[in-house]
Amino acid sequence: MYLLRAFVVWLVIIGVETVHGIFRALFLAPILGDFSARQVAVGTGSLLIFSIAFCFIRWLHAETTLRLFAVGLLWVGLTLLFEFGLGGLVLGLPWERLTEDYNLTRGGFLGVGLLFMAVTPVLAARLRRKAPRSE
Repeated sequence: MYLLRAFVVWLVIIGVETVHGIFRALFLAPILGDFSARQVAVGTGSLLIFSIAFCFIRWLHAETTLRLFAVGLLWVGLTLLFEFGLGGLVLGLPWERLTEDYNLTRGGFLGVGLLFMAVTPVLAARLRRKAPRSE
């Protein structure tokens, strides 16, 4: 049941991140340039994801550290499917464009953002003072 709830929270996350991306493209990219705006957006997006996780963490009922990590990994997997599905199949973006945000040696920080997303449920649970049990 907690994974179904995690999916519902991910839908909230992806909705908020979609609006975040639209605002990035409209307001930040014209000032910083597209790639730099995407770099900055990894940080602001991570804060948004953490805020959502913090609000929903008790509702998830993922009571152990292992389950919280499972939630984070589910979110990462769904996000990758969404990004590559939307970007590649729907928008027709080239593979190079889809992967450049993950190349840390070229300034792409999205991999770091996804790593943060994976641990966000654990961090949110601990911050909520609802320390998860170990399994």
